[in-house]
Amino acid sequence: MPTILLLSYLLVLLAGYVLRGLNLNHLKRYGSRVPRGFEQVVDVATLRQASDYTLARSRLGLVESVVDSLLLLVFIFGGLLPVYDRWVQSLTDSPVWSGVLFFGVLLLGKTIIDIPFSLYRNFHVEKLYGFNTQTLGLWASDLVKGVLISSLLLGLLLGSGFWLVAASPTGWWFWGWVLFALFTLFLMLISPYVIEPLFFRFEPVRQEGLEEAIRTLMERAGLAASRVYQVDASRRSRHSNAYFTGIGRVKRIVLFDTLMEQLDPGEILAILAHEIGHWKKRHIFKRLLKTELLALGAFYLAYRLIDWGGLPALFGLETVSFAGQWVLLSFLGSLVSFPFTPLGSWLSRRDERQADRYACELHGRAEDLASGLVKLSRDNLANLHPHPWYAAFYFSHPPVVERVRGLREG
Repeated sequence: MPTILLLSYLLVLLAGYVLRGLNLNHLKRYGSRVPRGFEQVVDVATLRQASDYTLARSRLGLVESVVDSLLLLVFIFGGLLPVYDRWVQSLTDSPVWSGVLFFGVLLLGKTIIDIPFSLYRNFHVEKLYGFNTQTLGLWASDLVKGVLISSLLLGLLLGSGFWLVAASPTGWWFWGWVLFALFTLFLMLISPYVIEPLFFRFEPVRQEGLEEAIRTLMERAGLAASRVYQVDASRRSRHSNAYFTGIGRVKRIVLFDTLMEQLDPGEILAILAHEIGHWKKRHIFKRLLKTELLALGAFYLAYRLIDWGGLPALFGLETVSFAGQWVLLSFLGSLVSFPFTPLGSWLSRRDERQADRYACELHGRAEDLASGLVKLSRDNLANLHPHPWYAAFYFSHPPVVERVRGLREG
């Protein structure tokens, strides 16, 4: 059975690499062709630069994926998991503390391994193509803040979770799911006002002539204009974006200051209308509900597999602690979830199309959204020619050429 699991994982890896290769070959073949309707904004030189940027990021991503996969396989199939497990168990008799330490040390190790890739990505690839504006000091500050916040939140989550296991040996799967669901909601509630401001400065939109237009647009949608903010993303990158965050009374729409600089007022309003579309269509709530239902099923399956007692034997191991078995479960989960990746991507693209249609109805000018997307694709050096299979498998948004064509043709 260990051989079958190993081969299955390698097959999943190979499938991902084949899709990546198809995408890059497709880009090399068609990447310098200017799509119809993009001629006034995008030229051949920009497309070649976008192709080079995509290739550079993909090569780095490939190396990172290979390193992560090799380490995971050595850890599970190379005999390191039982050794590490016994070492953690020797540090404390408490099942709660041993569980927290088990994952805490692993996550710290993963953070350290990721540092060289992050440095190369930000200070070579992103800098080479004119995107990185982050200083090394700011990068280090973000890293330290991220580690501290993650340690605090995950420590609380893991500690509570392992306590529930000790307190309810047969019902922990349900109470663990309740804890996970509440923790997810808690993060969504505090993130806009506690976590995100630790990294970015948020303020109301102050652009002359735009503030009143935003207020009018929001009122037309039945929402408060005070929920729209711009953020100083330019301190870290020249990439531009807009996003929806929070839940309930703490919902807000955030526009990058780089987006405010790159687009015309009408285009900004169209992008804002798109984010309002996510709000009005309750996409965040629906995605949260799907996540929680899937998590409930996952917790129950985890309980059944651990209670069965044969999980370690599937991997050729004799005994593994409760915490160690979660590593094995996550490995199995990656195999099971891979075939469903296209479904998740399709559902996300469906939401994006719904938000686009709502934006056209609310704002009244589909061309503003189309031209805004064209400019954003240019300024972010987006891949305008993804392979159809790669896009179907991984893209959370419709390919921009397809998306713009749909907006302009109605």
